[in-house]
Amino acid sequence: MKRREFIKTTAAVSLAAAMPRIPEAHAAGSDTIRVGVVGCGGRGTGAAIDCLNSSAGVEVVAMYDLFMDRIESSLKTIKEKHPDKVKVTPERMFTGFDGFKKLSALPEVNLVIMASPPGFRPMQLKAAVEAGKNVFMEKPVAVDPVGIRSVLASSDLAKQKGLAIVAGTQRRHQASYLEIMKRIHEGAIGELVGGQCYWNQGDLWVKQREPGMSEMEWQCRNWLYFTWLSGDHIVEQHVHNIDVVNWAFQALPVKVMGMGGRQARTGPEFGNIFDHFAVEYEYPNGVRVMSMCRQTKGAADRVEERLVGTKGVAFGYGEINGASPWKFEGEEINPYVQEHTDLIASIRGGKPLNEGRQVAESTMCAIIGRMSAYTGRAINWDWAMSSSLLDLTPKNFGFGPNPVDPVAVPGFTPLV
Repeated sequence: MKRREFIKTTAAVSLAAAMPRIPEAHAAGSDTIRVGVVGCGGRGTGAAIDCLNSSAGVEVVAMYDLFMDRIESSLKTIKEKHPDKVKVTPERMFTGFDGFKKLSALPEVNLVIMASPPGFRPMQLKAAVEAGKNVFMEKPVAVDPVGIRSVLASSDLAKQKGLAIVAGTQRRHQASYLEIMKRIHEGAIGELVGGQCYWNQGDLWVKQREPGMSEMEWQCRNWLYFTWLSGDHIVEQHVHNIDVVNWAFQALPVKVMGMGGRQARTGPEFGNIFDHFAVEYEYPNGVRVMSMCRQTKGAADRVEERLVGTKGVAFGYGEINGASPWKFEGEEINPYVQEHTDLIASIRGGKPLNEGRQVAESTMCAIIGRMSAYTGRAINWDWAMSSSLLDLTPKNFGFGPNPVDPVAVPGFTPLV
């Protein structure tokens, strides 16, 4: 997949955001959106509530997770918020490694929310699209190049079928970001010549392994810390900021050079991921962007994007300094809800949004950054997209042993 095939979607998202909200009359009948939730952890539960908050005529009718206790906990939380919009019955509660296929096959489901760990996303998207379902899928959408190619194929199939795919890159639906991107693309800071993006924060939750818990179960419950499940935090979290940079440049990087390591989180409960990365992304015409992310307890936080132009500097959250200073002062609607509003409006309006390729390419940028940091090698975009054979999918799915790769050592870990 060549860089010049990058799909510009800003106009499509802006159009969807401008669509009128669907009146209450759509709460019943053929326009009812019946949702199946795939992945019932905190993010899946939150996404389901956001979806129910977004539009009239939406119901949650089916749920899937590897573990029944997660379904029961999620169901209780959603019912507390929307007792009249939850129509889940015991026969529409699925578990196990193939339960998502059973959910996607339900004829009554017409929208699937995907919030399982990212390592499962390519196979789950494939099943939903082949079953003819519209999709909301959380970012990131894969953890390796093989998975990205699968997501791209599913996104193309969804377009052929007239199905919507909206991703959890909520900045693409946030008023301040939409407005500043419009100004950047109209030349408010001149020609882009560089930039920086950051997701530096403290530590996150960790799940200790309990007696009798298999390797596979523990990894899935402690998924943040295993590369095959999360992609590492540069992929799982920092993809938001990288996506904003791609959006601003309306391009993809040509080359990536990264470094990183594991200094603060070294115990076995932290799996095999790094705790810090620094990656340089080289865009067309030699323009370079510095990316930095870290998850370290007690360290300073910074989560933002900074774009440098010949006439000024723009910050993604809505501020420009330079020849044409500006600051966003408009109404900021909750973007986590707005992304579902835009998705449902596009389905009902017969103009389904498809953000699959866009989020897949941004996810791939983060994956390549991790690959470069793990191996100590500079990586070309075209090689990674067309030739990398890296596939982190376990050989067998089952609640038993699941050996994982050791922590990467730059200069020794091979580039695949």
